[in-house]
Amino acid sequence: MTLLTSKNKDIIEYLYTAERDAREVMKVTDEYPELTIKEAYEIQNGLLTRKLTENGTKTIGVKLGLTSKAKQEMMGVNEAIYGYLHNDMLAYEWEAIQFSELIHPKVEPEIAFLLSEDLQGENITAEDVLKATKYVAPALEVIDSRYKDFRFTLVDVVADNCSSAKFVVGSKWVSPSAIDVGNIGMVMSKNGNVEQTGSSAAVLGHPAEAIAWAVNELGALGKGLKKGDIVLSGAMSEAIAFQAGDSVIAEFDGLGSVTLYCK
Repeated sequence: MTLLTSKNKDIIEYLYTAERDAREVMKVTDEYPELTIKEAYEIQNGLLTRKLTENGTKTIGVKLGLTSKAKQEMMGVNEAIYGYLHNDMLAYEWEAIQFSELIHPKVEPEIAFLLSEDLQGENITAEDVLKATKYVAPALEVIDSRYKDFRFTLVDVVADNCSSAKFVVGSKWVSPSAIDVGNIGMVMSKNGNVEQTGSSAAVLGHPAEAIAWAVNELGALGKGLKKGDIVLSGAMSEAIAFQAGDSVIAEFDGLGSVTLYCK
């Protein structure tokens, strides 16, 4: 067993138990400042494998993060990041999310893509993504970093599966050929008060461009997306915090709305 393998196992245990027990921890790079982005993705993969084994879940798609230029500049990076979605992360509009299972959750509006065919390669374009997409739909993603005060470096957040917790997909599914996916306006409200507005153009200029980037990154590792996968293409605005008793609704031009309630 190499030192790296031992270290990675320790970090996986650290992050896994933090999420399981809904408690915040100090960021990984406080103890391992030398951790690289490559190692972070290896840890992410090991963490997800642990969840698949112990929770009996399965992978159902991918989520993208840092897809806005403003967020990239804030983090001092020049590319997006990705994590994985499991079926136990999927929540429903008609069922309340339990605040007690979370640490310090925030919610952000996204456009979900449902793939009708496999998508793999290293030269995938936004056009290829749209061709492989059967539907797009409104979505809300709950992010809940396991790190204290939601503070982390790029390496930390990748290792932590990009702060993934839950996501809700709205009931209106639209063919991407029937809507201008790159120019969808959005208004997000909490308890009836407008909190954020945004546009799908904030997602690397076009959400399909963000997904193409992720597919090419995965392709370099011999991986890809599968028919039936759900892809959350990236936040269209800043995330907002919520508490027990709050309801959040995001309304999208041409896509209808999606609602989240927490108790």
